Formats: sequence, structure tokens, C-alpha cells
Amino acid sequence: MSLVSGVSRRTSGSAVVDTYGAVASRSAAVVISGYSTSFGAASRLLAEPVRTHVRNVYALVRIADEIVDDPRPGLDLQRRADLLAELEADTGRALRTGYSSNLVVHAFAATARETGIDPALVEAFFDSMRTDLVVTEHDAASVARYIYGSAEVVGLMCLRAFLPAAATGRTGRTGPGYDELAEGAQRLGAAFQKVNFLRDVAEDLGLRGRRYLPGVSLETFTDAQRDAVLDDIEADLAAAAPAMAMLPPSSRRAVLVAHALFAELTRRLRATPAERIARERVRVPGPVKARIVLRALATGRRP
Repeated sequence: MSLVSGVSRRTSGSAVVDTYGAVASRSAAVVISGYSTSFGAASRLLAEPVRTHVRNVYALVRIADEIVDDPRPGLDLQRRADLLAELEADTGRALRTGYSSNLVVHAFAATARETGIDPALVEAFFDSMRTDLVVTEHDAASVARYIYGSAEVVGLMCLRAFLPAAATGRTGRTGPGYDELAEGAQRLGAAFQKVNFLRDVAEDLGLRGRRYLPGVSLETFTDAQRDAVLDDIEADLAAAAPAMAMLPPSSRRAVLVAHALFAELTRRLRATPAERIARERVRVPGPVKARIVLRALATGRRP
């Protein structure tokens, strides 16, 4: 009995149920809930099938990120590089064939094939992940390349999930398409990554020895350096806002919530002395997060 006919798929009346694919997507959801409560909450605002597609994308991103950041003794750089290469190769095969024995990879490939995610975006993502294994100090040019591969392409993958009709060429959809909204998706992804660089500067420099912010050190980090990064973030958030307003209802509220959460985090970082940011991670308190989410649910507008 073949896997496809006997295990992965079963019939229900005249319909074919992809049991393996459904289990793969549930596995991706478990990965997301285990690593990020904030993302899990925001993703619940997405309508199906967008919610499943976005979770499938972020689960693969999370797994790759864990490989390069794993601090366990005995998992040296070469072993992590090998694991990342294996994950990339498996993802490439799944994009071509539609199947992987890795449930997270299988779920991602199903989403990529259905929504039209360009394999070049996946390649750029893995290129940036490899950078984390070999580059410890960035300049302006290298960090721009890193942000593109690690964050902007993820925004573009999610945009494909938000606009499946435009991505697959189906007709009957009105409104802006992928090309019109791509810059906004990239700027939002870039803003999110830069916020993470700033609030995680102590961990990145102190634990991992990575300098994502050119010229910044824990010993000499100044408020002026903090403000220069925040000015850049705020410009990205402002540039992304018009595109968010044009997203379909199935994704708009969730993206607005994510934007508002990072805008709030940006405000808190600007109010926090640089020397404190260099010692501890700035967070948005749970009650404030809840208020932002509730307002988005009530109004459907930017909180």
C-alpha cells in the first residue's frame, strides 16, 4: 500500500483528505506556540487559510533560527552548518516534489507551492542564516543584505499568503496585488528585524558575539546611537503603513496589531537609556499588548 493512497490521503465521500498535510500544519502551529506567545496571539487574528499558511512559513523560519543560535555545548559551528545545509536541501526538494518527511518542511512547501512563494526568497533566507555562522561583525552593506534575507523576504512570503489569488494567477480578485504591496511588506519586515537588533543588543553581543548594529558596543552604546536606529525603524514603520491599509480583511487586522506592537516597543526603547538597553531586554507588558489587540478587534484599524 503506497503512502499517498494508504496513509497520507483518505477519501471522505467524494473528497480526498490530506491527512499528512493536515498533521504537518498542526506541527508547525505547535512550533510557533512553543516559541512565541505574541506571534501565536497575533496569528489567531488571521482568517483561514491565511493563518495556516503564515504559521507554516514562520515555523520553518523558527527552526532555521534555532539551528544557528543553539548554544548547547558540543553543537559546534560545523555541526550547525551541516544541520542548516540539510534543512535547506530538504526544503528545496520539498518545493520541487511537494513532500518531506520533516513535518515543518512539508507544511512550508505546501504553503509555498499553493501561494506561489518564489524559491529565490527561500534561497535568500538560508543565505542570511548561514551568515550568522560565519560573520560576527557587520558593516552597513552586509547588514542590509542580512536584513533582506532574514526579514524582508519573510515579509514577502507572508504577502503571498495574504494574496493567494494574485500569487497563483486565479481571477476574480480586485484590489492591489503583490507588486504594489511588496515594498510595504519589505519595510515592515525590516522594521521588525531592526527592533530586534536593538532590544537584543546585549544578548547578541554578549552571548553570541554578533554585532548587527555597525559601530555599537555594549561599553560605549550611546543615546544618540539608539536614536539613529530608532529613526530608521520609525521611517520603515511609516512607509509600511499605507500597504497595510490595502491588505484584504483576512490579514489586515493581524498585521495592524503586529505593527502597533512594534511601534509601542519602539516608543519604549526610545524612552529607555542606551546603557540600560545594553544590559537588559525591553518588553511591552502583557496588559498593554492585550489593549492593543482588543482595540484592533473592536475597530479593525491601527491601534
